Amino acid sequence: MDSDTPADTGRPATPTRAEQLDRVAALAEPVRRRLYEVVAAAGAPVDRDTAAAQAGVGRPLAAFHLDRLVGAGLLDVEFRRRSGRTGPGAGRPAKFYLRPRDQDVSIDLPPRGYDVAAEILATGVERAAKAKAAVLAAARERGQAMAATPQAAAGLLPMLETQGYEPFLADDGVVRLRNCPFHALVGEHRELTCALNHALLDGAASAVEGSGYRAVSQPSEGLCCVAFVPEPVTPK
Repeated sequence: MDSDTPADTGRPATPTRAEQLDRVAALAEPVRRRLYEVVAAAGAPVDRDTAAAQAGVGRPLAAFHLDRLVGAGLLDVEFRRRSGRTGPGAGRPAKFYLRPRDQDVSIDLPPRGYDVAAEILATGVERAAKAKAAVLAAARERGQAMAATPQAAAGLLPMLETQGYEPFLADDGVVRLRNCPFHALVGEHRELTCALNHALLDGAASAVEGSGYRAVSQPSEGLCCVAFVPEPVTPK
């Protein structure tokens, strides 16, 4: 490899500060933000017609804003035929939008280094078994404290929503999470991060009154490693 060629780390390139600001600014427009939320909540690629209908706007306006979101790096595009067929007579491929899986949009003014501190702390914890046990205990306590917030009074799912997990109820009755707030650490510290997350959410589920769920480790492609399965109802 040429010494002047940057090594491929397998991670998305870190956006510049200007790009981060542009991405945040792109979501300031209400219709655009609503369309972004529609696509993000879908959990699967969304075409223009569906996005427009769910956002309550016309298709041309939706197409304009969706493409602006693509230009800002907030959405990706793929082309597919709605029928699923290929070859002559299958129709033209339609444009579908989806949220990039490995992308975080955040901005600190002035710049902060919380991600660096988290990386250092995670590395240190992994080197000491006692430290890991203490971290997991602290995570469970933090989850129990989350259950005392006003949002938790409305139930487990509203609380998870306010914490950024993007929960949804799957067809099998399991609550799954589209987002992991600790995603930045998963690549290098998966075992520790998933264990911490499980302890945090297990503490929360056990402390939310009448949640009806328990947290389990259930890694799934494109989703958080923790899911919530219904608790059996105990006869009184």
